[in-house]
Amino acid sequence: MHRHFTPILLLLVVGACHTGRNYTSLEGPRYASEPPRQSAGNPPPTPAALRIASFNVEYGIRVDSAIAVLTSEPALRGADLLLLQEVDEPASRRIADTLGMGYVYYPAVFRFNTHRDLGNAVLSRWPIVEDRKIILPHLARFVRSQRVATAATVRVNQSLVRVYSVHLGTMAGLSPAARRDQLHTVLADAEGHAHVVIGGDMNDAGIGQIARDAGYAWPTQRGPATTPVGRLDHIFLKGLATPDSAAAGTVLNVRRASDHLPVWAIALLR
Repeated sequence: MHRHFTPILLLLVVGACHTGRNYTSLEGPRYASEPPRQSAGNPPPTPAALRIASFNVEYGIRVDSAIAVLTSEPALRGADLLLLQEVDEPASRRIADTLGMGYVYYPAVFRFNTHRDLGNAVLSRWPIVEDRKIILPHLARFVRSQRVATAATVRVNQSLVRVYSVHLGTMAGLSPAARRDQLHTVLADAEGHAHVVIGGDMNDAGIGQIARDAGYAWPTQRGPATTPVGRLDHIFLKGLATPDSAAAGTVLNVRRASDHLPVWAIALLR
């Protein structure tokens, strides 16, 4: 009799073991800074195109290595918009300061094992005029951790671009249908915006079809695996043109900064 109940008891114990404390308030915590001011004699150039990059920095532990990648790789070092996942506020601020960018960061959870926050950041060379935290539906199985998206509206000259740094639930933590619900939540928030960038760790190789069905381009669809289990990191665009099929890519050498490879894409304001 005891042997029959042991697996059930184990599942109950695991289910009770939360790995962190969720930040359930929509108000924060919130951290942000503006990009450095341009002098009157040196205004920011009008971009012919926006360079967008996304990088999951694996718990934000190897920030020095991540900065080395972001400052040395030609496809990344000139990014206008940089979307970071699995970072805390000090990592977000250090990377933004090093690159001369402003940022907004919302943590999703405070992790008990590292005693650090974990969440997503949007970094921009252009002013961030509005931002918000979007709590995504569905808690992870067993550990009950939540996921959030960090949303920011960026003013690029006279245009407003809505930008989302997204980290969807893992394959172990959520079903594919639950991840689709999470992406649909972001897409619903973006409906009223003409120019939209959604990027991050999707934890699902094919979920870009959901964005495509909603009218988004998927420039990062093809390429090498960005994680040991597949190509999970992506960028989706709405109201932004892509110059050609070569205007997106993957950085292959991350100097052990992460178990993810960064992806990037070029977008043209229509």
